[in-house]
Amino acid sequence: MVKKPDLKTLIIQTLDYNKALDIVSIDLKDKSSIADYMIIASGTSSRHIQSLSEQVLEKFKINGLNNCKIEGKDSSDWKLVDGIDIVVHIFNPEKRKFYELEKMWSELIPKESLII
Repeated sequence: MVKKPDLKTLIIQTLDYNKALDIVSIDLKDKSSIADYMIIASGTSSRHIQSLSEQVLEKFKINGLNNCKIEGKDSSDWKLVDGIDIVVHIFNPEKRKFYELEKMWSELIPKESLII
């Protein structure tokens, strides 16, 4: 099995090779326990988004992550591929701009806000 940083690089390369747009990787290690990395990319059409999500899922499975799955199968403008420690969001550009995940997860969370 490939190490997480290498798998992250492999997923980014897969998205790039398959013509995904505006690929962004966000390190979540100190921000959340949901995953170590979040990768966000855009597709050009619903078919392209579906194809990208299937390519990413295949790379996860080839590298020993058999419990991975695609969320949003019925959506034509968004898919999430859950690679356990690496979460991949693939949007159409309009939905991506609406949700602004990069902005939400890239900002530092003040420690005072974390204390409840």
